[in-house]
Amino acid sequence: MPDKPIQFAADGSVKSIERDWVPEVPVALEYNGLSYAVMMATPSDLEDFARGFALTEGLARTPADITDIAVAEVEHGWIVRAQLTGLGIAKLTERVRTRVAESSCGLCGIENLEAVNTPLPQVAAHDALEPKAIFAALSCLREHQPLTKASGAAHAAAYCLADGTIRHAREDVGRHNAMDKLIGALAVAGEDPAPGFILSSARCSYEIVEKAVRAGATRLVTISLPTSMAVQRARAAGLGLWCLARDDSVLQVTGEAPTG
Repeated sequence: MPDKPIQFAADGSVKSIERDWVPEVPVALEYNGLSYAVMMATPSDLEDFARGFALTEGLARTPADITDIAVAEVEHGWIVRAQLTGLGIAKLTERVRTRVAESSCGLCGIENLEAVNTPLPQVAAHDALEPKAIFAALSCLREHQPLTKASGAAHAAAYCLADGTIRHAREDVGRHNAMDKLIGALAVAGEDPAPGFILSSARCSYEIVEKAVRAGATRLVTISLPTSMAVQRARAAGLGLWCLARDDSVLQVTGEAPTG
């Protein structure tokens, strides 16, 4: 086995190269002493991760419901512990009770099928997003992706003002994790995402739409195309959804069309 990756070129040349790999480790999330989930994640901004995850999972209604976050590296990964108050405690205990009957797909059984189709809250009234703001954010996104620069294998989620200025950005090996980290960072900053938009470097699955809506966002922009369910959920919630974002073009899927 080679100590370094070997690059084979079409012209027949061969050389060893240096590469950094994006960190991916098990991260256990514990709330109120109960093990809720183990996620494969990048071990950075884990306090933001625990906050955002609790908010998008419905375990916490507000950031104030999440306290005493402690992060610890252990032999086989990382553990993040937090305390929850409020209505989310009932959901936490019910999830832990029923989780043993579920398989690894995460969406098994009639109850989960019904939960997936639970109506999302309607997003706040908002102005149409101008494409030039998306292009402005895309032009600066790389500057907020140190992990991607080093490894080429991380996802990013960023909160952008209405003019495309990037205010917060988080990275992770998982696109969902990057979103949760960003949502946690916004919660700490006390920043309402409704006036701006969220930019995700990933494919737009229904979970990305749901996390954006539950965080209070009104517009979501993704680098790749959405799934059919993502479109359906975004349209039903009134979320402005833009996809296939490139330096020179972007596809509007839902929401009010800009007037300019």
